[in-house]
Amino acid sequence: MKILAIDDQQLVLLPLQKRLNELGYETFIETDATKGIALFDSEYPDLVIVDINMPEVSGLDIVKHIRNSKKPNTSIMVLSGNTQDNVITEGFDLGINDYMKKPLSLNEICARVKRLIGVPEIGQVSTKTEVMIQQRCVGVVIPCYNEEERLLSKEFTDYIDKNSGYHLCFVNDGSKDNTLEVLNNLQKGREDFITVYDCEKNGGKAEAVRLGMLHMAKKEDLDYIGFLDADLSTDLADFDDLVKTIETSDFKIVSGSRISRMGANITKESARKIISMTINYIIRKILKMDFKDTQCGAKIFRKDAIEIAFAEKFVTQWIFDVEIFKRMSLHYGLKNAKAMLCEQPLKRWIHADGSKLSMKDSVKIVGQLAQIAWVYRGNNYQLKRKVAKMEIV
Repeated sequence: MKILAIDDQQLVLLPLQKRLNELGYETFIETDATKGIALFDSEYPDLVIVDINMPEVSGLDIVKHIRNSKKPNTSIMVLSGNTQDNVITEGFDLGINDYMKKPLSLNEICARVKRLIGVPEIGQVSTKTEVMIQQRCVGVVIPCYNEEERLLSKEFTDYIDKNSGYHLCFVNDGSKDNTLEVLNNLQKGREDFITVYDCEKNGGKAEAVRLGMLHMAKKEDLDYIGFLDADLSTDLADFDDLVKTIETSDFKIVSGSRISRMGANITKESARKIISMTINYIIRKILKMDFKDTQCGAKIFRKDAIEIAFAEKFVTQWIFDVEIFKRMSLHYGLKNAKAMLCEQPLKRWIHADGSKLSMKDSVKIVGQLAQIAWVYRGNNYQLKRKVAKMEIV
């Protein structure tokens, strides 16, 4: 039995293909709708699973093609995040057999497949899976500098194995230990879900995040891209809550907050907390925004905000988050930027041992804040960007 699955997001197709193959189906996948139609015409599958919202050729166009083909009675299932009644109705009017709304468990998808075309005689796997097919695809940049001992590899792999739609990009920031080897081992067998971006020289966290974000922005199938600390002081489940907020709102950036919280399980050394609150007061004055915690290492972005936030190198090494928000306010205007930024309380945050930022470094941040205030004053930054673009041309 042959199955063809067409979706413009590869992160959706890969776990689906793997599971259907385990069940004994011969499964073809295609991210290009036009190539998907050609594959249908050459393979004549027993079932086509198709997404609706795809560039250039929509899923409904594919349904029309099938119903007017040499094999018009082929079973068709729609797997889409589109929940509009008129689209669903049109789909059934065109002759689809089933309409499944993302997010959806892989178990349910397979049960519906079996109901439509039956079960192969060989290869059937009776065990269930915990994988969910998500509506959106997310890229996560994780900067790593000498993380050989702290990297929680199993937590990362367990999460992407159970949650489709996530692609992790580990940026090795010129580590002097065996971090790169650890990352390469982590990637083995998961190359479609894990990228290792290697920087030969240590450029600091700000530059590692910037390069990783720009690299991931080139992936067309990602809806949102964010960054997260390697020590998982904010865990992936909490990060997913930030993703849920941005996908159900008009915010361009959703930032985690360790201070603005409601009954959260958050621990932090008292001295560090006092210094952080003092620095945050200065930051609020510079940004003219009531941010309670700009420095949380968990943030998610819409793709159209990435060029604005990350195109230019940062002035500072540790408080580049402040520069991101300042760039947004200079680009869109302060009032509009405030409406585009969201600060969301975290349920859990733990200050992990081995943090690279010392108490002495915290004091240096005050000087870096003065740098930001000077560089981003008035129209100075906008003028610099225009000059830089002219030089590139």
